[in-house]
Amino acid sequence: MIAISFEQKLILIGGTSYAVENKKSVFTLLNYILPEKGVMPMHCSANHRAGDQDHAAVFFGLSGTGKTTLSADPKRTLIGDDEHGWTDKGVFNFEGGCYAKTINLSKESEPELYATTSMFGSALENVVMDPATRELDFDDSSLAENTRGAYPIHFIPNTSEKNLGPVPTNVVMLTADAFGVLPPIARLTPEQAMYHFLSGYTAKVAGTEIGVTEPEATFSTCFGAPFMPRHPSVYGNLLKERIAKGGVQCWLLNTGWTGGKYGVGNRMPIKATRALLNAALNGDLEDVAFRRDDNFGFDVPVSVPALIEKEINQTLLNPRETWADKADYDATASKLVQLFIDNFAEFEAHVDEGVRQAAPVAA
Repeated sequence: MIAISFEQKLILIGGTSYAVENKKSVFTLLNYILPEKGVMPMHCSANHRAGDQDHAAVFFGLSGTGKTTLSADPKRTLIGDDEHGWTDKGVFNFEGGCYAKTINLSKESEPELYATTSMFGSALENVVMDPATRELDFDDSSLAENTRGAYPIHFIPNTSEKNLGPVPTNVVMLTADAFGVLPPIARLTPEQAMYHFLSGYTAKVAGTEIGVTEPEATFSTCFGAPFMPRHPSVYGNLLKERIAKGGVQCWLLNTGWTGGKYGVGNRMPIKATRALLNAALNGDLEDVAFRRDDNFGFDVPVSVPALIEKEINQTLLNPRETWADKADYDATASKLVQLFIDNFAEFEAHVDEGVRQAAPVAA
């Protein structure tokens, strides 16, 4: 049970020892208060180019899509990993700490996060530990798939001393598409950005929840529906206003599956995701050719030099070409498009025609 009085600013939590209930309850309260003050509250991570106060990025995404991993970049200054506000002056972090997902965490793929798990002051939740050796097993999900590490933000190198950053120049929306349909990166117009922000899409995969045996679409409005007490249009309009004021470039980054849906294809290589993200944030995609995606209408790069440098096959940029069964891809893509359309029906009356036109079109 979690009961919140917005009038008294009082939160009562009962029947759980899950630490995140405290954090998310305060986040919910702030999400109610801040819009009236002209502040855009966000379920996102944020960073900016090290030594450069003009290039900040925010990363929207649900749990498991890569917010914490991708924002912890040694070449960029971390502002925070989960909850922020966006004002005319910049971005500020609510927490002063991080609450990172640790399932399948490895020293090789995520060295900065891995290092925090052995630092004094970190608190690990649902992580399996050998009672004799005290060795941690981050691959063991027997207690919960949602294993976590909580630690002060300064445990990550290159963090902002004041938890503040400049006004963002890039907005990145993360999704882990288990259907294997979405490209690894796409450029969004402001209208498309608002559409995908209100959609808040990612996917559940088999094994994460009881009864889930096939990829299952999840839509969480504003990438945090349970914690957004006002109407979604309030947050959507704030984002639209912020994007317009700053001339912000928006991206959709798929950290999910390629070469087929979950169970057939493979997880998007982290080195490819990082290469594409860095290319976007550094402006390296400004001069590359783009194609229009047949299913969702956004722009997808045809070739990216950063992938070539890392010897990653450019075919990755065109999801259909990575599937062995093209007919199966087409059928799966059509299914996902319809799921988007059905989900967005409740928002159509609250957005302008430009946003409605940003929706995918059923075949």
